[in-house]
Amino acid sequence: MAIRRAMSGGLMGRTAVLGERSMSSWWRSVEPAPKDPILGVTEAFLADPNPDKVNVGVGAYRDDNGKPVVLECVREAERRIAGYLNMEYLPMGGSVKMVEETLKLAYGENSELIKDRRIAAVQALSGTGACRLFADFQKRFRPDSQIYIPVPTWANHHNIWRDAQVPQKTYHYYHPESRGLDFATMMDDIKVKGHFAFFDMAYQGFASGDPEKDAKSIRIFLEDGHYIGIAQSYAKNMGLYGQRVGCLSVLCKDEKQAVAVKSQLQQLARPTYSNPPLHGALIVSTILGDPDLKKLWLKEVKVMADRIIGMRTALRGNLEKLGSPLSWQHITNQIGMFCYSGLTPEQVDRLTNEFHIYMTRNGRISMAGVTTGNVEYLANAIHEVTKSA
Repeated sequence: MAIRRAMSGGLMGRTAVLGERSMSSWWRSVEPAPKDPILGVTEAFLADPNPDKVNVGVGAYRDDNGKPVVLECVREAERRIAGYLNMEYLPMGGSVKMVEETLKLAYGENSELIKDRRIAAVQALSGTGACRLFADFQKRFRPDSQIYIPVPTWANHHNIWRDAQVPQKTYHYYHPESRGLDFATMMDDIKVKGHFAFFDMAYQGFASGDPEKDAKSIRIFLEDGHYIGIAQSYAKNMGLYGQRVGCLSVLCKDEKQAVAVKSQLQQLARPTYSNPPLHGALIVSTILGDPDLKKLWLKEVKVMADRIIGMRTALRGNLEKLGSPLSWQHITNQIGMFCYSGLTPEQVDRLTNEFHIYMTRNGRISMAGVTTGNVEYLANAIHEVTKSA
């Protein structure tokens, strides 16, 4: 109405201005949102003109030149799906083929649970979307429940379950002094309470280079008879960051229950995004559905994982060569893309201010950002800020 009146001119135009003034009060209570602790690191890095700057904050794979990577298997899959028949909507549950192949990765190629149709599964908007969909499902059907989030964890986990209005509690698993597992405290926090285990598996294949080996914890829970849920993502292990391809699965009592759960997951997706994207799902199903392409993917996953493992060894070696009085064994004892370095927030600030090295203030280092070209510089800087600790 305000736009139409403004176009009419005269008195109508004045009415439009008054209307706009009144409407501006709608958003006067809105304050700028705090910067994301991870994305804010990248923003600061990009704004820094220093040629020696290093970004070890972002959770995205980089090659040894610090450049983003598109896997060969992905390029070949894209060539094969070029000119795809149509761009019609996928069903609310997503690509059936992609979901089927994804379940095999998590539950096992010959899983009886898949054969018995006991798993409710839908395509989701990568791992974040899968977590959020499950959080909404939890709120709707178990409103009396709460989520136990590990300390430390990915910061967005708290945002996801908070915005789904699911009460949160935390449990500890990390021992700050040893930079390793604190099993006793973890068991004390969790206790035996009939929990439902939910896995956010965003890096399958990145820990060891073998997706089967990296799914071991899930298989143990299944062998022990637990009902579980899994959020899976292809952002990291296929490099499909911008395609937002993932899957949410929930293990159920039987096929009838799985059908009901899947229908409700789809109903939750409907008012949120309606249908998941097509292109990324085609890439994944093409790669996993072709033996040769899948073999190539497994080879490339191992190359990425081996590079990260190699950078762990190099960083630890450089720190020890500098004569650091601290133990850096945790760098090679830990696995995956990230390393909890043990650096304090104040030490991280010094790394940024004095050496132009960017990471989150909890001292978490993305090993994918470490290269043969910057590992010595990084080690020297870490040594400088920790040698008096």
